[in-house]
Amino acid sequence: LKFQNHVKDKGLKILMIFEGRDAAGKGGTIKRITEHLNPRGARVVALEKPSEIEKTQWYFQRYVEQFPRGGEIVFFDRSWYNRAMVEPVFGFCTPEQYRTFMIECPMFERSLVMEETILVKIYLSISKEVQAKRFEKRRKDPLRQWKLSEIDLQAQDKWDEFTEMKYKMLKATHTHYAPWTVIRSDNKHLARLNAMKVILNSVDYP
Repeated sequence: LKFQNHVKDKGLKILMIFEGRDAAGKGGTIKRITEHLNPRGARVVALEKPSEIEKTQWYFQRYVEQFPRGGEIVFFDRSWYNRAMVEPVFGFCTPEQYRTFMIECPMFERSLVMEETILVKIYLSISKEVQAKRFEKRRKDPLRQWKLSEIDLQAQDKWDEFTEMKYKMLKATHTHYAPWTVIRSDNKHLARLNAMKVILNSVDYP
């Protein structure tokens, strides 16, 4: 809340990206971080798959529309990085679209930071065994079943492909102006605390 008050007072623009495999704990971590924030100055963005119109637009366009205004914190539960991992693994984009993204993304983020948006990129890293356990828990629990999608069910089979894409993504898009912080998330409680630390260290507030 001190952090949020400072953001509001100074008119800062804070954009936080949470990435990671399915069941890595992105949504749960964001939920704990935003629990006591003033919702008027903090938003969570979790976009559906692109519409037919959005598919014809510049790839980053639908994300840009959700960016923070002055004094606002925006949390992205998955982001434009879908094109770096999920889309190429499942064939939802062409190899050319993937290559274009990997070249364009660092430039896009650089312009974002130059326009005085504070960009925090967190990658939650889960082990294959823990992912399997969490999927099983979702399958049995009627309150969590909505979290289990068709793509989730293939995540274990495509584990190695995701690993390869993950390292390619981190290598190409980890820059001094928009660095990644990788947080191990097998222990949910520790992962949430570490994510909070990263966020609170991103701005020098009183």
